[in-house]
Amino acid sequence: MRVHYGFDNLPTIERPVVTIGSFDGVHLGHRALLARVQSEAERIGGSSVVVTFSPHPREVLPRGGGSEFRLLTSLEHKLQLLDALGIDEVVVVEFTMQFAALTAEQFVGSLLVDKLGMAALVVGYNHRFGHDRDIPSDHFEQLGSKYGFEVLRAEAFTLPNGGKISSSVIRKLIEQGDIQQAEQLLGHKL
Repeated sequence: MRVHYGFDNLPTIERPVVTIGSFDGVHLGHRALLARVQSEAERIGGSSVVVTFSPHPREVLPRGGGSEFRLLTSLEHKLQLLDALGIDEVVVVEFTMQFAALTAEQFVGSLLVDKLGMAALVVGYNHRFGHDRDIPSDHFEQLGSKYGFEVLRAEAFTLPNGGKISSSVIRKLIEQGDIQQAEQLLGHKL
């Protein structure tokens, strides 16, 4: 796996199939989304690409938790987990207030399309990004038509009991001392 810090001076990446997120913990829900990225990359003869952030957005944004916010995985550990899953490329974006001010269209057009050359974008069923997070649900598809990339929506990942997995749920389990359940949702040891 190749790791790139920022979008400047990226090497050519063959037909990037991209997903975007913090991926804190690289839990079972993340793994399902990443498997979709890999299968789509294989389908089009491209590369699986994760765009992630450091620091975590909640450490930077107001009301995000700041210094009280606790990560499940450090950047280094997250990169190890992504590598073990077989992701081809990771772009680590420095998350700043200036970066947070980008609209979804600026992020997609200027960075993912112009600098990365994105061929397809895989997003979760309810994924939003950019400071204009209240965009219509079909906004990604509109951007895909405008900029010439495919948009693929992953289904919600649920547990056999119907429960949903999130990094926040796992953090609460850890705070409550339920390490065994947290590790089951993570799919790996803490």
